[in-house]
Amino acid sequence: MSTTPIARLLGIMAALRDPEGGCPWDLAQTHASIVPYTIEEAYEVADAVEGGDPEELRDELGDLLFQVVFQARIAEEAGTFAFDDVATAIADKMVRRHPHIFGEVRGLDQAAVNAQWATIKAEERAAKAERDAASGRPPAEGTLAGVALALPALARAEKISRKAAAVGFDWPDAGQVVAKVREETDEVAQALAGEGPEAVAEEIGDLLFSVANLARHAGVDPEEALRRANLKFQRRFSAMEAEVTQDGRTLPEAGLDAMEAAWAAVKRRER
Repeated sequence: MSTTPIARLLGIMAALRDPEGGCPWDLAQTHASIVPYTIEEAYEVADAVEGGDPEELRDELGDLLFQVVFQARIAEEAGTFAFDDVATAIADKMVRRHPHIFGEVRGLDQAAVNAQWATIKAEERAAKAERDAASGRPPAEGTLAGVALALPALARAEKISRKAAAVGFDWPDAGQVVAKVREETDEVAQALAGEGPEAVAEEIGDLLFSVANLARHAGVDPEEALRRANLKFQRRFSAMEAEVTQDGRTLPEAGLDAMEAAWAAVKRRER
């Protein structure tokens, strides 16, 4: 009997979670226990996009899809929802949020689409508040409610500052945010000069938050920018290490001066 690829995948997931003959590791997992794997797979998709290899991207998207299937299977076993409910919910949401594509409204410009999107999102938040009230869950309140705690901290900082800016709590231009970054840098230096580790950590946190705010003002995704910076540092460090150790020395044996000279040479070659 022929079957669709998604039906085959759902069948594989059901077999892995079969209490009578499934995989012990898969059977032991919960919604919470597989969250780290879900996050990791999302980042590996981003890496595959950066690498530009279509086959790698295909494989990583499959790994990410498997995480969705896994979560849906656990929910189905608990009687809360199933994979089809997940697919239906996102399809309904996309149709609801794009009436200019799937409804009777046509020819909207970008500003009108953005305004329409904000209205629809507000309606969705109100509906969620009603559901929470009906089920006895405490409502999420305030402008910053709903910003997921599980987001990477840098991405969450950008989203928090964007929500605050949407209600007018924002610097008027990027130049003033640059000044704030400098102010926070000075406060880090002061804390390092005479305060304890907790104060230093707090000031560094303030600095990172202000940098995320600056990225938002500049139209830059801070998480993606830092990811690229990490890759650049890794690439340059590896090239420097290969150059310094080609005569058999280790990096500690070569010393900082040799490493810095090789680092500068690597940077010159990249320009």
